[in-house]
Amino acid sequence: MAGLTVAALAVIGFFAYQASAAQDRAERPSAAKTAKPSPGDDGGDAKGHAPSQKETALPPRSGEGLRVVYALERQRVWLVGKDGKAARTFEVAPSSVSPQPGTYEVTSRSSHVKGSDGVPVENVVRFASVGGVTIGFSAALDGSTPDPDTSRKTGGIREKRADGEALWLHAPIGTRVVVVS
Repeated sequence: MAGLTVAALAVIGFFAYQASAAQDRAERPSAAKTAKPSPGDDGGDAKGHAPSQKETALPPRSGEGLRVVYALERQRVWLVGKDGKAARTFEVAPSSVSPQPGTYEVTSRSSHVKGSDGVPVENVVRFASVGGVTIGFSAALDGSTPDPDTSRKTGGIREKRADGEALWLHAPIGTRVVVVS
């Protein structure tokens, strides 16, 4: 009986810690007000060329109001505020499994877990499932944004850590995620 009590207290303690960590994050200022591009990342290419306004412009027909927009072909995400304006945009490394274009909702989040590729990740924001593979945004703790390994079915769309923090703050459960081609 004592063992069950200790186990129950350990579980309660763990959930209390998780709730406390979530509350700490919720009390931070909004990403739309404070988020800046990742340090050293102007969104340019490997040669240092800055992206054009056309490359970073919010895709047409990507919804209205507060949302996250993910463009599959452009490998780019926009965090869009209630006013319909993009507060931040950044490049991502796609997963080997991608969702179909459409509108989804954030269904779950995790502050720290191991990614489907075995890499420790943070700020996981999940929004879709394709063939049993859960799709979501995450940032690797080691900062890596690997090319998708097509030999493995993974759903982690990788972003830089600063971008992951901004997306985490912008997209609580229920936030719309609009995927465009």
